[in-house]
Amino acid sequence: MNERSYDIQDVRYHILSNGDEQNGVPLLLLHGFTGSAANWLPLMEMLGRNRRVIAVDLLGHGGTDSPDDPARYRIERAAADLIDILDLLDIVQVDLLGYSMGGRLALACAVEYPLRIRSLILESASPGLATSAEREARRQSDCALADCIEKKGVSAFIDYWESIPLFASQMNLPHEARAQLRAQRLTNNPRGLANSLRGMGTGAQPNYWDTLRHLVMPILLITGALDTKFSKIGMDMHTAINRSRLHIVPGAGHTVHLEQPRLFGELTRDFLNAMP
Repeated sequence: MNERSYDIQDVRYHILSNGDEQNGVPLLLLHGFTGSAANWLPLMEMLGRNRRVIAVDLLGHGGTDSPDDPARYRIERAAADLIDILDLLDIVQVDLLGYSMGGRLALACAVEYPLRIRSLILESASPGLATSAEREARRQSDCALADCIEKKGVSAFIDYWESIPLFASQMNLPHEARAQLRAQRLTNNPRGLANSLRGMGTGAQPNYWDTLRHLVMPILLITGALDTKFSKIGMDMHTAINRSRLHIVPGAGHTVHLEQPRLFGELTRDFLNAMP
């Protein structure tokens, strides 16, 4: 496993990579909110046997910088950062996989830079909220949560975050896996998490629903059957996208790659291997 940092528009990004740089189109992995590139290590080891796999600590997470300005975290700017990283690595095109917040960012990349994305895998992701009223209500909720992180600290926030219904199925993970996930979450910077919510939260995300029909790359949508909210979103996205496959994975909730890692890896591998 290789570990490097790159300066992108005054932000230092931390990146992990694995696999053969000469073997086909690389796979770029984007983690979710409170996560880091390290969340993808098992998948990187599995898929890195046959391709180059790259995982990025997103803005405000892991070893990447946490800028003071929430506007620096806007999803359009974060997407531009990823393209700059690809340019530095001399990568023309990638297969792109994003989970949750990372899935929303992956979708932004596909919308803004379609020629750089050969295929797209979205796990428990959303194209945003459809109305301005919904976005404003969520923006206020995201900002209130950001204020709470700054006032109470990361540990108290992670206690709350792990208790929300969206992650209830993670209680089925082995104790060691849950302990590792919590330890990783606690390494995050409170300013980075807070500004991620303010700048790249669902309330700040543009509405991409109307752009889905214009996407032409092959798209794989993965959700967990226990996550009924995002499974419904996934079904609606599948209807809106011309070239998509949808897999609703039994026995998994929001974090399919953690809760059903073998099946998630197989779905990803088979989808990528089918690329021309």
